[in-house]
Amino acid sequence: MDAFAPTPPEWTNKAIHAYQFCCPNCKASSREATEVWLNRRSPVITEDRRRKWQEFYNCHCSCAWWAWSSDRPPTDLSSQQNINPL
Repeated sequence: MDAFAPTPPEWTNKAIHAYQFCCPNCKASSREATEVWLNRRSPVITEDRRRKWQEFYNCHCSCAWWAWSSDRPPTDLSSQQNINPL
């Protein structure tokens, strides 16, 4: 499955809006999803002229959900170790 495919996969038809950026059924994070699709063809322009789009996730518990890209929590990259520094 290509997350950037122009055509949405069938499972997105049953997706529900998650108001917190996690599965509304089991509270799993987006990283635990078994499938992902980003609706990059229909961005929404916010009041401050930024783009946001729908991100769809098919959770391991079989719940399909979506949330706005602007609702994604920041990633803490400082906790990741650089294995091969140059």
